[in-house]
Amino acid sequence: MKKTPLKNILNGLALLLVVCIFALPFLWMVSTSFKTLGETMVFPPKWIPNQFLWENFSKAWNSGPFPKYILNSVIVSVGILALQFLTIIPASYAFARYKFRGSNFFFALTMITLMIPTQLIFLPVYLQMSSWGILDTLWALILPFASSAFGIFLLRQSFKQVPEELLEAARLDNASEWKIITRIMVPIAKPVLITFALFSFITHWNDYFWPLVMTTTDASRTLPLGITKLREVDGGVAWNVLMAGNLILVIPILIVFFFAQRQIIQAFVYTGVK
Repeated sequence: MKKTPLKNILNGLALLLVVCIFALPFLWMVSTSFKTLGETMVFPPKWIPNQFLWENFSKAWNSGPFPKYILNSVIVSVGILALQFLTIIPASYAFARYKFRGSNFFFALTMITLMIPTQLIFLPVYLQMSSWGILDTLWALILPFASSAFGIFLLRQSFKQVPEELLEAARLDNASEWKIITRIMVPIAKPVLITFALFSFITHWNDYFWPLVMTTTDASRTLPLGITKLREVDGGVAWNVLMAGNLILVIPILIVFFFAQRQIIQAFVYTGVK
């Protein structure tokens, strides 16, 4: 059915409304990060500050060991992602291309873990990390997330779309299963892997609860915990400094998303996710 001009206008207005709902809080954060403390209290809010205060960022940066927080966040996020790739790729391949006894049961069991919130299982995991003697270390932030049920599900759907004839041809050429995974399956599923990597990176880069539970000193704390210390700057809640710190937290995510957006679109088109 051909769209009428009125429908096009309504669709455009609906999209504009959605963009505003998601973009305005971010724009307010950026604006506030350059304001004086007095300007943050003005109602209705001023979107453009009278003077752009870059010193808000220096105050945020000097409020604690921010380089250490950032380094810890990078190590944790990248370390988790590396371990997840090592586990989800072979697991997804096995679930997608092999039928073994109990395969459906184990896949269903894996999917059930998606329904269990982290807050429900943190106590036994905490006790396990304590028995290993790795509390207040980066290992306690990495090891509990060494695999991902969501990543297995997403990658399994991608692997199932690879024609069986292509794999049979590789096996006739004496290709091992490892070569099939690394030379055929992974390159075909590259957009899906990049999409999952982005989701995983954002999730663990922004994670606040788990580092709060597992760490007690600045030596192993991550950036989200460091941001909370900005509430104590200048003897109260300095919203301009707090928003400057949050902007520092968000910038790496925006950079990663900027470089990965094309692969994300390809992943959703390839897998047929709507």
